[in-house]
Amino acid sequence: MVKQVVTTICFVLFHCIISYWAFMSSCSIHSSTKTSIPAIARYFGTKGRYEEVNTHLIDDILAINNSLVKLPSSTCSEIHLTAIVRHGTRFPTTKNIKKMREFYDLVVRNATNNLKYLSEIKSHWEMWYKDEMDGRLVDKGREDHRYLAQRLIRWFPSLLTKDNLRKGRVNLTTSSKHRCVNSTIAFREGLMTGLGIEVELEPAVNDALMRYFDQCERFVKEVENNESALEEVKRFNEGPEMKRVMEKMADRLEVPYTSITDDSVEAAFYLCAYEFTIREVNSPWCQLFDEVDAQVMEYSGDLKQYWKRSYGHDINSKSSCILFHDLFHRLNQVVSQINSDGTVLQAVTVQVGHAETLIPLLTLLDLFKDDTPLNSTNFATQQNRTFRSGHIVPYAANLLVVLYKCPEGVRMGVRLNEKSLTLPGLTDPVPMYEDVMKRYRALLDGCDQETVCKMNYT
Repeated sequence: MVKQVVTTICFVLFHCIISYWAFMSSCSIHSSTKTSIPAIARYFGTKGRYEEVNTHLIDDILAINNSLVKLPSSTCSEIHLTAIVRHGTRFPTTKNIKKMREFYDLVVRNATNNLKYLSEIKSHWEMWYKDEMDGRLVDKGREDHRYLAQRLIRWFPSLLTKDNLRKGRVNLTTSSKHRCVNSTIAFREGLMTGLGIEVELEPAVNDALMRYFDQCERFVKEVENNESALEEVKRFNEGPEMKRVMEKMADRLEVPYTSITDDSVEAAFYLCAYEFTIREVNSPWCQLFDEVDAQVMEYSGDLKQYWKRSYGHDINSKSSCILFHDLFHRLNQVVSQINSDGTVLQAVTVQVGHAETLIPLLTLLDLFKDDTPLNSTNFATQQNRTFRSGHIVPYAANLLVVLYKCPEGVRMGVRLNEKSLTLPGLTDPVPMYEDVMKRYRALLDGCDQETVCKMNYT
């Protein structure tokens, strides 16, 4: 009897131990899966992954989430798609590589804290970023565009077809920058793979459209080359929030406060971001920031985008008039063709540019506009702001404009990063095209590129 009881107890204990071990193993696996993504990844701004905006892609990179999209009635059919897309994940620019190198040297030379992550940086991590990388596309960036192309085939199966590719109804345009050209080539590869077809599809290089900001004289002189245009960014980076981040960084490294500048913390933040977006590594550099620090760094980056590309200065958005008119000229052509013989000559147009291509255009459309402008003193009250560059223009960000033929006429849908947007001033998520034209009539009739970009020297 005693023997039987002992056997039963042992049996129960054995299963408890096994169950506990299985539970701990599953927790460990779950934990390691979660911690493989830096806790601060959502704050990387324009250096962030597309997957942080669409987290369902982490499990399935080809998944499309229909719950994020509002469609017109089933009686409507897609007749045209214009996609304006940011290039994929890239290397840092030479300017930022220099900052990162200087900070790395500071850590190796002067940091005295014996924390594990600092030991890892000093003994195992090498400064592998080279000047010649200078913003070029990485392998992950090619994947960004290959997979985006294949998801767009799923989203728009009646537009991205073998027949439309064969008959030249799909057009590709790109900025001249290597990262954009190579993103476009990767997008084309994704189309060919997804459709199982090989056709001639050469992208056209057009900097007047995709790098319009370089060619707008007023923008270049009043904003791009004008330090005072970013005064709010400078004040924030010299303000109490950033000062506290710098002090905490110095304390973690055990170096004098004078050793750490706003460039230092920016370089450390970039090292964390680039190691993750390029190599998918949650690197020890990320341990130099807590969540509050990351929020400050994100706000600094958003301030820069706001004042240099968005609502900070009127010319920022107006510089995109040429791209705005290009878009609506094409949409008008499609509507005319539908209303005449029903044959659409251009089913899909894909234009690959930069974050600097998309932000001014989205601003011109009056999107992501907060009631209170972002400035150097309102970080604390802007925690729920809509203008978050990482949500708007991560790598491979895309603005999708879709026309639908419906019994009642032509409707237009807008998506950003594969999520439906309702245009400001319109209540219908897929409004009649004529209502969109009314909403933007002032820009359609005005917003002349030559006029808005011309310097007034009188």
